[in-house]
Amino acid sequence: MANDLDQRSINTLRFLSVDMVQKANSGHPGLPLDAAPMTYVLWMHWLRFNPQDPDWFDRDRFVLSAGHGSALLYSLLHMTGYALSMDDLKQFRQWGSKTPGHPERGETPGVETTTGPLGQGIANAVGMAIAEAQLAARYNQPGHTVIDHYTYAIVSDGDIMEGVSQEAASMAGHLQLGKLTVLYDDNRVTLAAGTDMTFTEDRAARFEAYGWHTLRVADGNDLGAIDQALRAARNEKGRPTLILVRTHLGYGSPEQDTTKAHGSPLGADNVRKTKENLGWPIEPDFLVPDDVLKNFRTKVDQGKRDQADWNVRMGAFAKAFPERHAELIGSVSGELPSGWNADIPSFPADAKGMATRDAVGKSMNASASKLPALTGGSADLDSSTKTALKGLGDFNPDATKGEDLQGSDSAGWSRQGRNLHFGLREHAMGAIANGIAAHGGLLPFGATFLIFSDYMRPAIRLAALMGLHVIHVFTHDSIGLGEDGPTHQPVEHLASLRAMPRLVLIRPADANEAAVAWQVAVETRSRPVALALTRQEVPTLDRGRYASADGLRQGAYVLGDAKDGKPELILIATGSEVSLIVKAAERLEAEGVAVRCVSMPSWELFEALPQAKRDAVLPPSVKARLAVELGVSQGWERYVGAHGDMLGVERFGASAPIEVLLPKYGFTVDNVYARAKAVLGK
Repeated sequence: MANDLDQRSINTLRFLSVDMVQKANSGHPGLPLDAAPMTYVLWMHWLRFNPQDPDWFDRDRFVLSAGHGSALLYSLLHMTGYALSMDDLKQFRQWGSKTPGHPERGETPGVETTTGPLGQGIANAVGMAIAEAQLAARYNQPGHTVIDHYTYAIVSDGDIMEGVSQEAASMAGHLQLGKLTVLYDDNRVTLAAGTDMTFTEDRAARFEAYGWHTLRVADGNDLGAIDQALRAARNEKGRPTLILVRTHLGYGSPEQDTTKAHGSPLGADNVRKTKENLGWPIEPDFLVPDDVLKNFRTKVDQGKRDQADWNVRMGAFAKAFPERHAELIGSVSGELPSGWNADIPSFPADAKGMATRDAVGKSMNASASKLPALTGGSADLDSSTKTALKGLGDFNPDATKGEDLQGSDSAGWSRQGRNLHFGLREHAMGAIANGIAAHGGLLPFGATFLIFSDYMRPAIRLAALMGLHVIHVFTHDSIGLGEDGPTHQPVEHLASLRAMPRLVLIRPADANEAAVAWQVAVETRSRPVALALTRQEVPTLDRGRYASADGLRQGAYVLGDAKDGKPELILIATGSEVSLIVKAAERLEAEGVAVRCVSMPSWELFEALPQAKRDAVLPPSVKARLAVELGVSQGWERYVGAHGDMLGVERFGASAPIEVLLPKYGFTVDNVYARAKAVLGK
């Protein structure tokens, strides 16, 4: 298959990448040198995209899971005609450039997802393949195929060592995602050593056990064999495909097959020798022969033709199925349907109340039928997180028989099902949800206990970094869950999640705040949202007596105030502890203390307010403040100040019934009252 133009095109990719790394004096030249042939074949022969419209919806998705090889991706994007100039390549890894050290979604046209933390990219790719399959099943009609694209990823040894990739690969095999193809850059060298030191299992056999179709290419420079493998992958409809491509890290360089080629510039002398070894001119740097550029830029016209053909098909679809077409366009744009929240319930005052997990579950189900983009599930915890979407089906291969599933609330198993069953795969759940969000057209959520946000924190962080609209439903939000004990009782997790830039954390106080919290989570764009919800019942506040739960939208609001609006003491709480400060305030007010109660479900929403609005809730002149939350006190000093106090949990929890546990930790009306009196006496 290879001809002189192909070979020079591949070497152009190699040496643009090498020159980028060398100029920056930073980066990873090894992968671009060895993986350029497989990416060339994929991009030029199989990948469907339009460089002039990187967001064309029916494009194929490409994920460089081995994000340290970013120079290769930037070279491909530049050569195929994306808005990435030669000057951008020369600014590799520099301040403000479009070519950061690892690929970043939103910074570089054509980059689908942020990668670098190994294993995340392949899990994102699984999410993208799930999104394509669900949308295709829902919208394609006989004679009208409008969703039909493939997902490809390139992974390294390190990617498939990571646990998240194994979780995601297991799920992909179970789901029979036949339109997912992963090219494994099998160079057998990691940063510190050869894989013979750490990674000697039969990788193909492992993926076959997951239910994958596996293929081998013995020589990573054999373009014909790579092309044949990609063709075989395309023909495999019932299984995802892993193609193990045997390569040599730093191919052609004096450091080939050594760890030195992985993550450091080759050095001027070795760059010269590598160019000599591969028959490439030593000068000038960043060389792009005219005929090579012309070869790559054929993808521009091809992309225009592919998108034009899709536009024709979409026009025919719009005429034949106008309602479905409008729904699809709305979902792709992220536009919320009119009246989507009309059926979300409000809850009457109730001293017993309900768990906020139940209130969010009811709100989700009340809105789900009007939110066609909503899809997601839990890490095997539907009955505990209350997040099953009733009657909307379970996403699974069409061949799977749903009637064997006992107690299901679904409408059967199929590709159209909107309930995703992640199994006990929290980390993959987060990363797959990121892939679904990055794909577009769907609004993903994932659910588990707050304690297990630790298992998925890297994925949550990447969602925040990318500004993805992902909803995390975290239940069992405190030591208030009781008997399960400290292994399941989150203590530091609220503070930990609040420390993450761009993530919005909301901890509602009662059922009505929970209903508003769900609406805020759906409405929030370009940021992930985490809901921290109770397992235990909490009183539903009388909103005739206290302020509307809609105040949650501003992050913190005056729930109840001193009669003259001039408090001498401010009590602040989140979540289940709001009912404690309300009762303590009643006792204090009976003694003549002017008290303001503030519900503060979200620091992030509050901090987004202008200073004047924040001061209206927490007047700087009122120094006597007490915050109450079932979590570590870290961070609360910004709201209670030097003269205030914070009642929190500064040690791990314990196993006991909630009615025993909370008093042991001081979360009683009596103790809140006493701590408030002490603050007043300061």
